[in-house]
Amino acid sequence: MSRALRRSAAALLAAAALALSGCASAPASPVPSASADESGLTGELTVYAAASLTGAFDAIAEEFTAENPDVTVSPVYDGSSTLVTQILEGAPADVFASADEANMEKAADAAPDPQLFVSNTLVIAVPAGNPGDVKTLADLADVTTVLCAPEVPCGAASAKLLSAAGVTVEAASLEQNVTAVLTKVAAAEADAGLVYATDVVGRDDIEVIVPDGAGDVVNHYPIAALADAANPDAADAFVAFVLSDAGQKILADFGFGKP
Repeated sequence: MSRALRRSAAALLAAAALALSGCASAPASPVPSASADESGLTGELTVYAAASLTGAFDAIAEEFTAENPDVTVSPVYDGSSTLVTQILEGAPADVFASADEANMEKAADAAPDPQLFVSNTLVIAVPAGNPGDVKTLADLADVTTVLCAPEVPCGAASAKLLSAAGVTVEAASLEQNVTAVLTKVAAAEADAGLVYATDVVGRDDIEVIVPDGAGDVVNHYPIAALADAANPDAADAFVAFVLSDAGQKILADFGFGKP
């Protein structure tokens, strides 16, 4: 091979080596990946929840929406018995959270996989200043007392608590949810009422008496995604959030106990 050809071949080899080196050192093209905060959940989510869950579920809905910004959570609060009736009549709910297991059982076909998530107990609520001088359950028989209706979880629990104490109360009114009881007591339309311990957290217009035997009457709250939920993925995710450490912390902050 002539000297000229050797120089030409060497130059070609050097050029090829340089090209290969450049290919090896070039950074790989980035592969697009999904953002960590994009769950893919979208749409409307209707949550039917017991009235006693109002504050806690408002906070949970806010946190859930922060993690799933394309989901709009619409809570509906009322007595559990009222909510069950509406669900069985075809109300467009995705999730149901009851204040007791009995009302969840009524919705067994609609809510096939309920899970307990918190517990609650009763207290005596009186207006600030305690004008009726209420000290015990027995005093409720001698003052203007409002109670939840017996078909409502707080009403069933109240009846059990009063019966165990041997106290008979002629209620001035029987309310369809615990919020209504608390509203009348706070407005001094009644001297006392039986409400959940969680309902009085942070209230300065209410005074609280923890009655004897309250720890023996505990309501356990179940939650379930409904079988015919219009947004089943979001419903499952909401239930999972309620059961998660983050959801449980919010509920504990509002005074709820372990399930």
